Amino acid sequence: MIEPNGTSEKGYYENIIVICPTCKSKKNLKIPTKIINQSKQLTTVSIPSGTVCDHGFQSFVDKNFKIRGYQRVDFEFAKMEFFEGGGDIDDGYIQDEETTSLSSLPLFKDIIKLLRSYVDTKEILGSGLFSIEGNVLYSSLPSNTLFSITKEFEVRSEKKLSNLKKMYLELENNQKICSNYIEIQKMRFALVLFFAHTVKLGMGNLYLNDLVKKIKELEG
Repeated sequence: MIEPNGTSEKGYYENIIVICPTCKSKKNLKIPTKIINQSKQLTTVSIPSGTVCDHGFQSFVDKNFKIRGYQRVDFEFAKMEFFEGGGDIDDGYIQDEETTSLSSLPLFKDIIKLLRSYVDTKEILGSGLFSIEGNVLYSSLPSNTLFSITKEFEVRSEKKLSNLKKMYLELENNQKICSNYIEIQKMRFALVLFFAHTVKLGMGNLYLNDLVKKIKELEG
């Protein structure tokens, strides 16, 4: 069992000011430093409507926690998201992004869409895709949970336990984290779903198995 609120470590967050590209509203947001530091160049932060203003948008943050650009979106996401890479923006300011082998492929965008589609406000509270060392490729997990799960992956990697197929964790508030190691494009990753306290581990495992199956279908 891991603590639900183990994120008080100094230096875990960095404050950045984001500006909505539509209405120019501003807000100071706390961004986990680990995600930005591990990225090779840029990190995309998806900001849902209601966080800064009535609009949802994406910001592209570099390793110095400077915002390099924004992008309006024509879809809605329920949670704040982080994922590796900066994508393309209209003025071409962000291009030739250096990313991992997976996040540079069109398949990565399809996987993000699939992970996003699984998240709701009742049962599945977040999702994520990680390297086996704990680096974040994509996450819509709450910050506290994200910190806990990355630490868990780091420990398992150091102890050479990444040959395990699945991992189940239960927080003190009975929320659950279910993870499945999966091979995508001959690379190994950890897939994570975060469940509300009302979801039983057996049901969580069914959701996770279904997600793995759909990713394999995307891969062809």
